[in-house]
Amino acid sequence: MCNHHNILKSNNKDFQDIERQIDRRNFLKKTSLGIGAIALGSLLNTEKAFGAINTNSNATDVLNAYNKNRLGLPHHLPKANRIVYLFQSGGPSQIDLFDYKPKLVDMFGKDLPASIRKGQRLTGMSADQTAFPIAASTLKFKQYGESRAWVSDAMPFLSEVVDDLCFIKSMHTDAINHDPAITFFQTGSQLPGRPSIGSWLSYGLGSDNDNLPTFITLVSKNGGGQPLYSRLWGNGFLPTEHQGVQFRSGKDPVLYLSDPENYDGNDRRNMIDYLGKLNDVATDTYGDPEIKARMSQYEMAFRMQTSVPEVTDTSDEPEYIFDMYGEDSRDPGTYAANCLMARKLLEKDVKFVQLYHQGWDGHGDCPGGVKAQSKKTDQANAALIKDLKQRGMLDDTLVVWGGEFGRTVYSQGQLTKTNYGRDHHPKAFTMFMAGAGVKPGFTYGETDDFSYNILKDPVHVHDFQATLLHLFGINHERLVFKHQGRRFRLTDVHGHVVKDILS
Repeated sequence: MCNHHNILKSNNKDFQDIERQIDRRNFLKKTSLGIGAIALGSLLNTEKAFGAINTNSNATDVLNAYNKNRLGLPHHLPKANRIVYLFQSGGPSQIDLFDYKPKLVDMFGKDLPASIRKGQRLTGMSADQTAFPIAASTLKFKQYGESRAWVSDAMPFLSEVVDDLCFIKSMHTDAINHDPAITFFQTGSQLPGRPSIGSWLSYGLGSDNDNLPTFITLVSKNGGGQPLYSRLWGNGFLPTEHQGVQFRSGKDPVLYLSDPENYDGNDRRNMIDYLGKLNDVATDTYGDPEIKARMSQYEMAFRMQTSVPEVTDTSDEPEYIFDMYGEDSRDPGTYAANCLMARKLLEKDVKFVQLYHQGWDGHGDCPGGVKAQSKKTDQANAALIKDLKQRGMLDDTLVVWGGEFGRTVYSQGQLTKTNYGRDHHPKAFTMFMAGAGVKPGFTYGETDDFSYNILKDPVHVHDFQATLLHLFGINHERLVFKHQGRRFRLTDVHGHVVKDILS
């Protein structure tokens, strides 16, 4: 055992008591498991157990072997090194934004045919309706770019970058209400408690910046609508250092990171070092991996005391950048400011940046709500893509935009010529991706004339998750974690990579 352990124990009765708690049975249990695991690992895969590289392999295989981490990742050469996920909470209306259905104009107010509804599940908010009047979008659509993508007039800025986007118009999900639907997208399960996508990537690939968390979350202060929960960026059963860290607007971007008042922090390094020695003794005694995980968080917090103020300071950004992202980008905590912050974090090689913007829940005055939320987000979305592209970062940065489900073609409640509400619709909705490894200027999937059912190339939530991991060089079926006797993965026992959208 290290000298500092012996010194600590000889001078501290508590350490001596801890040592006496390790009896012969615990010793044999721990050592037998450790030795047995090494032996089994050597029988199953000597390369992963001991880091050996087959020198008979070709140069590419040897290089890849050297680059693989302790989990043997990546499984293949990745296209993406980092991701920004622009989650639009509440369920944006695909039929008012991207899924243009001109035939509905002549059907305005008519009842949606039962043959289209097919007895699909309804929410409690429209289950008692006796009629389902069709609400054709009152927004104006045009085709843009060489890709001729359809975009409504609610998003004039995004229409300028459609040739960088890959639209998926055939998304579908299993959940019909907000909380389970968002949880499903973020964790692969409708029930809370599973690790989020960012935590899986952190666990599998680690960090490219030792001074900032691998996974950072930003929540708009100008969204509103359905509540969000920190478990959406939680680590679940993965080690705690893989949980997302929320950056807030204001004086303290990360809670409890700043030193207390009247404390200069000069001895902080000594405190962390001594605490590390104490935790080393506890680790040797109990073998609990969570002790090391907690210590890594303390070390990260110490480094973040310097790195966070630097990366959250946008005062050095030129005026044209603020103009590009929009006036809101000067107001910390708004969606536009968070998009600008996301670009700064991505520049620092933060692997996963998650933005949440609430307020897309369009049960009443859906066209007004779409316009209002688009005004808060559209310019910043387009600016982020342009900014990444002009910095040469879009080639290896994945951009994802989308919500937890779509909206119905029929009106929830009263329908007028200028106003309608739309209920939740999990069976067909639109997302888009851009950047690393996806086809630019491409539209995948097709819905029927009512934007109600998928006609071609359905993409399930688990397919989306499998594709995302694939772009990072991960085979989703092989990224597993054993918990309570079962092997878990983000995609559970489902999911297929959507190869047709890959460049």
